Amino acid sequence: MRHVPVVVVGGGPVGMVLAMSLAGFNVRTMLVNTEPNSRWFPKGSTHNARTMEHYRRLGIARDIRKLGLPTDHPTDVGFFTALNGWELGRIAMPSEQEKTAAVAHAAPTDQVPEPLFRCNQMYVEAALLKHLQTLDMVESRFGWRCVEIAERPERIEIVIENAETGQRETISCDYLAGCDGPQSTVRRHLGIAYRGERPEEQSYGSGATVATHLRAPGLYRILKHKRCWQYRTVHPEVRSNLVTLDGKGAFTINTKLRNPDDKPDPVLVADLIRQSVGANIEIEFIEHRPWTAGHALVADRFVSGRIALAGDAVHIFTPTGGFGMNTGVDDAVNLAWKIAAMVSGWGGPNLLASYEIERRPIAFRNTGMAKALSRGMGKISVDDGLLQDSAAGDASRAALGKRLELSREEFASIGIQLGARYDGSPIIASDGTAPPADDPHVYHPSACPGGRAPHLFLPDRSSLFDHLGTGFCLLHLHRDHNTRVMEDAARARGIPLKTFKVDPPEGRALYECDLALIRPDQHVAWRGSALPADCGALLARVTGW
Repeated sequence: MRHVPVVVVGGGPVGMVLAMSLAGFNVRTMLVNTEPNSRWFPKGSTHNARTMEHYRRLGIARDIRKLGLPTDHPTDVGFFTALNGWELGRIAMPSEQEKTAAVAHAAPTDQVPEPLFRCNQMYVEAALLKHLQTLDMVESRFGWRCVEIAERPERIEIVIENAETGQRETISCDYLAGCDGPQSTVRRHLGIAYRGERPEEQSYGSGATVATHLRAPGLYRILKHKRCWQYRTVHPEVRSNLVTLDGKGAFTINTKLRNPDDKPDPVLVADLIRQSVGANIEIEFIEHRPWTAGHALVADRFVSGRIALAGDAVHIFTPTGGFGMNTGVDDAVNLAWKIAAMVSGWGGPNLLASYEIERRPIAFRNTGMAKALSRGMGKISVDDGLLQDSAAGDASRAALGKRLELSREEFASIGIQLGARYDGSPIIASDGTAPPADDPHVYHPSACPGGRAPHLFLPDRSSLFDHLGTGFCLLHLHRDHNTRVMEDAARARGIPLKTFKVDPPEGRALYECDLALIRPDQHVAWRGSALPADCGALLARVTGW
């Protein structure tokens, strides 16, 4: 029987980020994934600002930003009666080129070193897998599935099976992570159920749906308007959302089915696309996949003994807002350092349990926001005068355009992206100050323990986050403090800790303290203007002892 410290089941972006993060802690990991390759079918196209920060920490953000759309392609969302008809409204958003230029000239205290990136998940997953396969600390078992799980007092034993040949192996591990999606084998083994809101029927954005991957380069020849990332058709007969994948003619579109038992009908999908476009264009269908929109579900537990769950295995989103995969990636980063601490021996008996305490409330928060946004789009009504070429039609289109443009926060929600907080966590040392209000649309940078460490560009234009390292980091923000006592206490406990001096005065103003202890996931664990009387006790608390 082979032994591996950690086995991750599920090789989507969440599982791959977890395995990469563990590799950064020098923890050997086996990644088991049923499909032989990354999924080559369009899913979400939003990698939010926090996810991009995680990619930066892994050293892959720059390469990821080369994928998908051309860098000068607009990322606007446009609303049309048809793509060759009237434009109802537009939510203008910057191209990748424009975002890069804005970051280069951003103020030192700008909080977005890695802006949200629009790129379909299938391109990014392929890049993640390519990078993963270069890591010596990760054994990739793509094309293998987990078929049995047995929990022993000091270890877990799993049986994996080659999906093509049927060959089986038994693997022993110290910790098991289930990142294997809504039908999670690991979650079912644990007998954990979801709770929350199921889809309800509405005109758009909820219920039985079919996603279609297609090519239609001829669309650009009839397009009357400035290019978009999303083309949303809104008129009395059709509601659709055509999403650009590569800017060269590849798209994905979701079509609402009449009932959950319907099969994807290429004729109906082609008819919908042609109505949406307003012309008879040539369409090449690559693949259709049914799915259900409108879920807002969270698992009852995230951790059981030596087993933890992440991503869709513990929360299912409706895609409005693009929160699903991003919440899963944030799960993985929170979980990775805690599993690494347990494997390495410096994590205490309460550390792994803190993963559920911290991340489950975020799952409820984010699924709830996605559901609210979905309901808002579904309730928008369309009147019959919309298509009239008259003053009354002009008035109808103008009024609808204003309502549609109110959905802008679906594409921003910076508070959701950066504002996750772990207030009340047993491994956060509160300083008694009140945390900022949780606003999905506004991010309030604060070093109040529990939140993301406030960002700062340093004089050389590097990001503060580039200097935090993989373990804990003690930021030295003002005056001379002898930090050796903290360093010695960390060394005695085997805790990876570095100190970093932040010279610019903006750092002290941003953190409102002289010293701040930053966790491996870049959240503030403690802050103060002098070291605590017992540094060992503080480190014991923040590492689960």
